[in-house]
This record gives sequence, structure tokens and C-alpha cells, in this order.
Amino acid sequence: MAPQQQISLPAKLINGGIAGIVGVTCVFPIDLVKTRLQNQRQGQQVYKNMMDCLVKTVRSEGFFGMYRGAAVNLTLVTPEKAIKLAANDFFRQHLNKNGKGLTVFKEMLAGCGAGMCQVIITTPMEMLKIQLQDAGRLAQQRKPAIMSTTKLVAANTVLSRSYNVGPSSAVRAVSATQIARELLHTKGIQGLYKGLGATLMRDVPFSVVYFPLFAHLNRLGQPSQDEAAPFYWAFLSGCLAGSTAAVAVNPCDVVKTRLQSLNKGVTEESYNGVVDCVRKIMHKEGPSAFLKGAGCRALVIAPLFGIAQVMYFIGIGEFILDQSPLNYLFV
Repeated sequence: MAPQQQISLPAKLINGGIAGIVGVTCVFPIDLVKTRLQNQRQGQQVYKNMMDCLVKTVRSEGFFGMYRGAAVNLTLVTPEKAIKLAANDFFRQHLNKNGKGLTVFKEMLAGCGAGMCQVIITTPMEMLKIQLQDAGRLAQQRKPAIMSTTKLVAANTVLSRSYNVGPSSAVRAVSATQIARELLHTKGIQGLYKGLGATLMRDVPFSVVYFPLFAHLNRLGQPSQDEAAPFYWAFLSGCLAGSTAAVAVNPCDVVKTRLQSLNKGVTEESYNGVVDCVRKIMHKEGPSAFLKGAGCRALVIAPLFGIAQVMYFIGIGEFILDQSPLNYLFV
């Protein structure tokens, strides 16, 4: 990272957006597996492990079944990643006004600010994505037994109809727009922000761990203080910092996934908030349940943030603005 390089906010937003789109496209199938593994309860396992989930998903839903919910991410990941990366740089610049560099505490503070900013987009994005990702698991779980959709939670009737999760039925496509419209109609804007507390619990600590760790790892690859680390070093630093932070906050991600899953199996537990969710998971599934999907999450986050940092520090946004007439608007 070159501390002296002045990067405009629009360029940061472009870099973050492109990085998010490329990263999500590459790792989304593993993210889908993570969601389905985290939502499994003891005694109701549809999938044995990551590979088993991928194979069963392709068999029952086709290749594009692995990308169920990807449209939501690809639509919203641009502002989400842009906000996260740009906010971190913004806070770092303001905390480093004396030009003497940042202490670890200030780096963590900047990461905390970035994590708090991103949940504006992250929470509704994750909320919609999880409903779409988990539909196939619920359909497969219901295949062996005849279950009536009337036993589902009343608030989820539209989701049940859309997913067509009744006995002996295939998964029907449902759009994020339909889910969002129904949530807004029945629960208002807070419906899209269900699990906000758990999202903050995940994303703020993630950013507090990730950004300082990345900065220090990346600094090790700098030939000198005035030179940026090579792109491959930025990629490796992003991968290592991302996977470390992802595993560290995985328990919070499990809680968030459970809270945001509106459509549950007939015998699956419902939760009345973060504390209730943690208590019930601990009591019924044990501490190991909080590590469900940790490997998948590390595999998702590592390349996602590695790609993000490469895109970000190569400066694609700067190049686009330099070649565009819009550049005059930001001079």
C-alpha cells in the first residue's frame, strides 16, 4: 500500500464495486454451501460436507442451482464492497492527519467504522440471499416425508408458495424482488433488516481483525516505505487476512444465518433474537455448531478479499476515470 498515493473517492467506489463483482462470481457456489451447512440441524442433515452439498445441489437443481441468490449479491455487492473498502480508507486518512502512521488501535478503529458503515447494504443483501440459497436444502429435506406447508410459520406463506416446498415438488424460482416486496408489505423496512444486530456482531469484528492484519501483512511485502507491495503479495495478504478474520467471526455468522432464515423446516427451531439463538444452539447442538461452515466461509472470504485487494490497489477505478469524460467532474 502506498501511503502517499491520493485516491479519489469515486475511484475507490469503482475499485470496490468491480472487486466485489469479480470475487462473488468466483466464490458464490461455496457461499451457498456455507449457508446450507450452517442451517442444518442435528438429526436433519441433508448434506455430509461441502463436496456432498455441491454434488447434491447440481443433481437436484442443475449447475445454475449453485448460483441461487447470486443476482442479489451481484446487484448489491458493488455498493457493499465499495462502502467497506472506501470507508476504511476514509477513516484511516482522517485518523492519520499528522502523517506519522497509524497505531494498531487506530487501524482497528478504522476497520470498526468500515464494518458499521457496510451493514446498511449487507443486512438486506444477506437477508434476501439466504432465503434463495436455502430453498434447495428445504426442498430436499422434505422429500422423504409428506409435510404440509400449513405447518410453516404464518409470516412465511409467500416464501413457501414461491419456493414450492411442499411434498414431492421441485424448487421453483423466486425472485429477490418478490421476497423484498412481501417483507416490506408485512413487516415494513425492519423486515429487510432482520438480523441487523447479528450482522453488526459479525462485520464489525471482521473488519477490526481484517484491515489491520491485511495492512501489516501487505507492509511486509513492500520493497521500501515509498513503494507499494507487488500485486501477488496484496492478493496473498488479502487471502490470509480474510480467511483468518472469517474463521474468527464464524460463530456470529452462524447466528446471523439462523436469524435471517425465514423459511424453516417443520421441526426446526425459531429464535427470538441473538441471545435466544445462541442459547438454543448451545443447548441443542453444542459448541461445535458455531463452527459450521467455517471451512467454506474461509474458502469464500480468502479469494474474495484477495481479488478485492488486487483490483483495489491496481487502480482500475483511476484508469476508468482517467479515460472517461466524468473525470472532469471529480477533479
